[in-house]
Amino acid sequence: MSKDAVDTAGAASRTGATQSPADAGDAGYSKGLKARHVNMIAIGGAIGTGLFLGAGGRLHDAGPALAVAYLVCGAFAFFVVRALGELVLYRPSSGSFVSYAREFLGEKGAYVAGWMYFLNWSTTGIADITAIALYTHYWSFFTDIPQWVLALIALAVVLAVNLISVKIFGEMEFWFAIIKVATLVGFMLIGIFLLATQHEVGGHTPGPGLVTDHGGLLPHGMMPVVLVMQGVIFAYAALELVGVAAGETEEPEKVVPRAVNSIMWRVGVFYVGSVVLLALLLPGSVYTADQSPFVTVLSKIGVPAAGDVMNLVVLTAAMSSLNSGLYSTGRILRSMAMAGSAPRFTAKMNRSQVPYGGILLTCAVCVLGVVLNYLMPSQAFEIVLNVASLGIISTWVIIMICHLMFVRRAKEGLVTRPSFRLRGSPVTEIVTIAFLLAVLGLMWNDPEVGRKTLLLVPLIAVLLVAGWFGVRRRVTKTQDEELNGLTK
Repeated sequence: MSKDAVDTAGAASRTGATQSPADAGDAGYSKGLKARHVNMIAIGGAIGTGLFLGAGGRLHDAGPALAVAYLVCGAFAFFVVRALGELVLYRPSSGSFVSYAREFLGEKGAYVAGWMYFLNWSTTGIADITAIALYTHYWSFFTDIPQWVLALIALAVVLAVNLISVKIFGEMEFWFAIIKVATLVGFMLIGIFLLATQHEVGGHTPGPGLVTDHGGLLPHGMMPVVLVMQGVIFAYAALELVGVAAGETEEPEKVVPRAVNSIMWRVGVFYVGSVVLLALLLPGSVYTADQSPFVTVLSKIGVPAAGDVMNLVVLTAAMSSLNSGLYSTGRILRSMAMAGSAPRFTAKMNRSQVPYGGILLTCAVCVLGVVLNYLMPSQAFEIVLNVASLGIISTWVIIMICHLMFVRRAKEGLVTRPSFRLRGSPVTEIVTIAFLLAVLGLMWNDPEVGRKTLLLVPLIAVLLVAGWFGVRRRVTKTQDEELNGLTK
């Protein structure tokens, strides 16, 4: 534990029971992220390949009711981020929900939260580098380069950016988000123009008639809408990055509420609005899983190079996701390492105050993804994406449990809730947890991939238990050293 962290913790113990405890993993960071960085990280977390690419196949399967699925899942995602935002204002921490799990659930809770989050982002990183390689192969100039080589190059570039400084990471995310937002706004303006002028799109006249004449909101019934929920939830993964980024911004009490509150309307405009427009421009049956729905529309009206532009955007979205994954796991692993539940080298920081140890560990797992791309280039993406969904759902459930415990302690007078709050506790948390677990259970209805993914849960549980027995002595020793330092 650093001297600064010990001093901070010592001060906390002397100022009374309502003072929030310090996290040793928070010492040593710079405050290099500005308000515009955090705001754009929030936007970037809400907009990714789940919309740009995944919405096509989901529209085909679920029909126009997909907009309702995005709205429902978006509302629950907002509850999670709002709960995390309240915890951030109570005590900003780069360890984010792992730090809060340590405070409210104990070290075992922090251990599970941290390693499940690592599972999420390390497997998502494999999916991202796979996607980047696939998107790059779209252009003939790169077709002769093996997929695994492109994946390795992408990983090396994003790793270098993350190791330089948090400010460079923030700038990269800022411009990635600008590209995504500008693309969506541009498409929506074109879509509204086509709708208003009744301009034909691929032989179809835009308007509500495309919904009513092709089976209505539920052309294939309710079940396909329910089944796509898992993919829709994953589309919102990375919203929790706001909580991690708060630990490296100067004024989290001003920045975080603005970023969190803006998420809901962004979901409404960008996700729900885009899907509604897509449904009004072409029948759901026209869209396919192997092409961006935006490319489908633009190509139908003869926009030149529509595929090239959108391919560049989804490439940007995948790079942004990989960038965010390395950033967040580096901070989370450092928080865990300082408590003894992660390898010690993941606590190390470089001269730029970047926790390079944790970033390199995540990168090492991603290198396994490069090997996966070499051995099974056609299956790599689908395999890891479903494993990542286990990680993100468990992370969100843990955030809501932490918030439940936080509110309970506030009622007991042990902590003080900030004015920025998640309303409706404990009902909101319980309903959100039930929804997330139900989405997880729905994976059983997909025998090809989802069911096999759920069968991994017992294996993951065994690995977590075995890992805990491997680190518990170090955790206990670290706790004893902290207590001894505070009593001196």
